[in-house]
Amino acid sequence: MTNMQVLARLLTELEDQLQACRRCGRCRSVCPLFAETGREADVARGKLALLDGLRRQLFQHPKGVMARLERCLLCGSCAAQCPSGVKVLEIFIRARLILAGYLRLSPLKKILLRGLLSRPHLTHRLLNWGAKLQGFFVRPVNDLLASASSPYLSPLLHGRHFRPLAAVPFHRRINSHPTSGQAGKPRVALFIGCLIDKIFPEIGQAVLRIMAHHQVGVFVPSNQGCCGMPALAAGDAVTFLRLVSHHLACFTAEDFDYLVTPCSTCAFSLKFLWPLMASNLPTSQQSRLAHLTAMTLDIHQFLVDVLGLEGARPEGAEDEKIRVAYHDPCHLKKSLGVTAQPRTLLAANPGYRLVELAEGDWCCGSGGTFSLKHYEISANIGRRKLNHILQAHCDVVATACPACMLQLIDLLSQAQVPIRVKHTTEIYADSLP
Repeated sequence: MTNMQVLARLLTELEDQLQACRRCGRCRSVCPLFAETGREADVARGKLALLDGLRRQLFQHPKGVMARLERCLLCGSCAAQCPSGVKVLEIFIRARLILAGYLRLSPLKKILLRGLLSRPHLTHRLLNWGAKLQGFFVRPVNDLLASASSPYLSPLLHGRHFRPLAAVPFHRRINSHPTSGQAGKPRVALFIGCLIDKIFPEIGQAVLRIMAHHQVGVFVPSNQGCCGMPALAAGDAVTFLRLVSHHLACFTAEDFDYLVTPCSTCAFSLKFLWPLMASNLPTSQQSRLAHLTAMTLDIHQFLVDVLGLEGARPEGAEDEKIRVAYHDPCHLKKSLGVTAQPRTLLAANPGYRLVELAEGDWCCGSGGTFSLKHYEISANIGRRKLNHILQAHCDVVATACPACMLQLIDLLSQAQVPIRVKHTTEIYADSLP
């Protein structure tokens, strides 16, 4: 059996899902990448056709197909609008795993993913040193957004404006011992996520303040790591499974009612990707995984749907309030269906007035590692979002995804626009006594 026949056999597990695509082209109307490039191979049905051709051995270019699969934001817009119900995200992620296994990860990816990302202790240690040394390589460019740039890292970052590493990460700012809540109130475990831990620790602190205000007991396991989404996006099943196993162990030390996260990508990963892609875990871990994912909630779902948080009663003149626009993160709205709850959280601060963005759920262009590989395309997609933000005449743009926050900070900082970027929980926490 030739190598291509082996690959074709591996791809047969996707056959039924590939055949479900009717090539109607609905995905073309919602794909942010296609809107920018106009290339059929960049839209979902084009990628599905390439995979099907590779499966049937109509051509023999697996590297080319993998390159096309990597030109995807994994935003889920196509899947959300597909009239045939094609599970596009699942297909693309499984296909990346198959192709990456066939082609092998590059040495650099192995170092970054299996050598670093899969080892939270080592990641923490290395980035702690990075936070101490970054002053030699970065310079502040915008005080309002706390953004910086780095001429030394420009070839890697493409001139991006970014939020530097926090001097003290979230996991070192808190006591890892569980807090006790009021009797009868639910008890939660907090999955904080990499970006909040390392770059936006103030979001984690806002969440703890909210939980304390509502007298909810909180358990924050130490040595948390990545949710595994970057590993899956790269096609690295080994690192993904290591991270899932690591966190299953982290979250067994205490009893709790809900696993809550303020990161929409982490919520998507824990709720959707963990049970979908971790079927190879030992049987002893499967029941724990099913239990953990069943109790996972995005922070807005927990506050609104479980605690019953409501919007504040109107107070004061509307024109005196801070105008806040909300950007819907793709994974939160399109994959998890959470859209009203973040707006309720914003409305709970009487000092803010919510203004809706045109195309509020259009992808900001981040796509995690996509913005590193394809920065120009990512920035061009983001400028569409930037134009809508400017048209809203807002003072603050809020969202529920730290990766989106990084993208918005870059866009606004580059444009020198005096609009702040906040997480929804920060805005609600500001209203608490």
